Amino acid sequence: MAKLDRQKLEELKKQLTPEQYDICFRGGTEVPYSGKYTDNKEQGIYSCAVCATPLFSSQTKFHSGTGWPSFWAPIEGSLEVHADKSFGIVRTEVRCATCGAHLGHVFDDGPEPTGQRYCINSLALNFKKGK
Repeated sequence: MAKLDRQKLEELKKQLTPEQYDICFRGGTEVPYSGKYTDNKEQGIYSCAVCATPLFSSQTKFHSGTGWPSFWAPIEGSLEVHADKSFGIVRTEVRCATCGAHLGHVFDDGPEPTGQRYCINSLALNFKKGK
């Protein structure tokens, strides 16, 4: 998973909260409906909490009812996907293309125009207001 070397990961362990580190570098998941961005309706850009890469525009955010911020499309080139076979099921994991941080998963049950639902942990994101 690591695009970051061991020394950088140790630095990040000191900078991120334990929950953020668990999500971003151990593939953890925050409790549904606990994230600060789940119901955020402000206009702006969601970026990686680790490296600040812009990941999603609020224009692609929608209420999925799942308890996590959901988007129907990422900013082009911002994500990479990987097969996740944990918990005895096959899912598609979503990571930041810049630093490799785990963000969440993508599912094929989202709205048009893509039909995709990027289900992302709030703790893996930062938000900046704007148009």
